[in-house]
Amino acid sequence: MDNATAGAADLETVARVVGRIRANIERVIEGKPDVATSTLVVLLAEGHLLIEDVPGVGKTMLSKALARSIDCSVRRIQFTPDLLPSDVTGVSVFNQNTREFEFRPGGVFANIVVGDEINRASPKTQSALLECMEERQVTVDNATYSLESPFMVIATQNPIEMEGTYALPEAQRDRFMARVSVGYPVEAAEIAMLDSHTYKRPLDDLEAVTDAGEIRKLCAIVGQVHVSPAVQQYVVAITGATRRTEDLMLGASPRATLHLVRAAKAYAAIHGRDYVLPDDVSLLARPVLAHRLLPSVEATMNGRTVGAIVDGVVGSVPVPSPHQPSHRA
Repeated sequence: MDNATAGAADLETVARVVGRIRANIERVIEGKPDVATSTLVVLLAEGHLLIEDVPGVGKTMLSKALARSIDCSVRRIQFTPDLLPSDVTGVSVFNQNTREFEFRPGGVFANIVVGDEINRASPKTQSALLECMEERQVTVDNATYSLESPFMVIATQNPIEMEGTYALPEAQRDRFMARVSVGYPVEAAEIAMLDSHTYKRPLDDLEAVTDAGEIRKLCAIVGQVHVSPAVQQYVVAITGATRRTEDLMLGASPRATLHLVRAAKAYAAIHGRDYVLPDDVSLLARPVLAHRLLPSVEATMNGRTVGAIVDGVVGSVPVPSPHQPSHRA
């Protein structure tokens, strides 16, 4: 089997597995295919997802649907003001029998970690996730413990009820690859929900359609997706423009540039391509960049949202011309 044939077979595997997971998610979250796709892009790009929306639209249910669709370990952490960092990372406990300290893992030791209402916990507890999310490891009492792959944090937060909450600091938001909003369902989907959710819980019937080993293989396939120099330059031009515009006090970090490329590679693979198009980048710019940026005072006073500013920045950057190929030579 030559490389081209092997590559096509790999992409077919990605499409098949992603299709099964997406169908599973849509059994629970009806009428939101874009949200399901964004979640799977972040999973295959080995990133972390922030779901921000009003109560009752299915933020936690989306997280659990993804977790149950993958036959791997899942832990849920309910973030509250009295949650301690050791509840997240783990703690060393003295064993009277062995006369030694032994490590008891915290909630972060799982393949999929669902963090409910992350902005309800104190900044000290929130910061316990920083090392876990970036370096895929936990350090407790000078001992380092690796986290098993795949590892994905799916955090939810409610932007409306701000009393008693602690806004995520910039360093924490920057570690989330993308932010999505579920939004209200369309009328037909809400009516269908009344039928499917009234007599039973769809989550109870959800069965795993893949496992951790297969997800690791898909992530490796995504890593092989080609990004041409022209597209790389396009990505850097977009993130660089966010640092120069007067509408933003804080532009995109180099980590944001890397996350945008990785997300675009996953998006391309899901759509059957082994190369990234400029359209992939522009489509993902808002969910990948917007939550990391801070608008200027003038932009806020003029009612400009960060999402609109990102759209304007993307529109101002020249798209690579057709004679600069995006695909493999």
